[in-house]
Amino acid sequence: MSADISSTVRVALVTGAGQGMGLGIARKLAQAGCRVVINDYDAVRAKSAAEQLKSEGFDAYAIGCDVTSYDAVLKMKQAIAEHWGNVDILVNNVGIPHDGMQRKAFLEMPPNEWDRLLDINIKSALNCCSVFAGDMCAKGWGRIISIVSESWRSGSGAAAGVSLYAAGKGAVVGFSRQLSSELAGAGVTVNCISLGLMDNVPGAERAIRAIPMGRLGTANDAGHCAVFLASEDAGWITGQCIPVNGGVLVS
Repeated sequence: MSADISSTVRVALVTGAGQGMGLGIARKLAQAGCRVVINDYDAVRAKSAAEQLKSEGFDAYAIGCDVTSYDAVLKMKQAIAEHWGNVDILVNNVGIPHDGMQRKAFLEMPPNEWDRLLDINIKSALNCCSVFAGDMCAKGWGRIISIVSESWRSGSGAAAGVSLYAAGKGAVVGFSRQLSSELAGAGVTVNCISLGLMDNVPGAERAIRAIPMGRLGTANDAGHCAVFLASEDAGWITGQCIPVNGGVLVS
C-alpha cells in the first residue's frame, strides 16, 4: 500500500521483530508512517533492529521482552505508554522459540516439549491481546494482526515435523475469529496473515517448483499485507485469515 495508514500517527507493536519476517513487517509499517515498537526476546537484537530502522529515518523503539509472560507484557505496555502512548496496531508475529525449533515427529516428541511451542504461539497472542486490546476498544480504533502459517491448513508430509507449531497457529486462527466478533463493535479489527513457504525457512528453496508463483515469499510480501490490514482501507475486514502463499494453496 503506497498511502499512509492514516492521517494520525499510529503506534505499532510487532512481536518477535528483531529479525526476519517481524523486522520486515515493522519496516513496512514504519514506511507507512507508523511509530514502530520492536519487541524481541533478545533485547540486544531488538535494539539492533530498532537502530537499523532509525538509520533509515524511521521512528523505532526497542523492548526486550518474553511475550509468553503476562507480567512481562504488562511491563512492556507501561514502557510503551511512557515513551509513545497506547498501542494502536498489534502484530503478533512471534512463533519460533528463541533457541530455535527442532523439527520432530509428534510421536517422537515428549510431552515436556509441547509447551514451549504452544506457549510461544498461543500464549503470546493471548497475553498481548489481553493487555493491549482494551485501550484500542476505549479509543474506538485498533488493529490486531496475527502472523500464522499455512501449516495449520494443510499437512506438510511426514518429514516436516511441525505438528505442534501447526497446532499453535491453528489455535490462533480460531481465537482471532472469535475475538473479532467480540471487538468489532468497538472499532477494532482482528485478522490473521497465513504465510506459505518463506525465504527465511532453511531448505525451503527445494520446494519452489511446487509454488505457482515460482519463488519463495519474502518479508516484504508479509509486510505489504500487514500494512493493508492495518490501514483505514481495511476497516471493514475482520475475522479473516489472509493467505500469502504464492498460490501453493488455494481456497
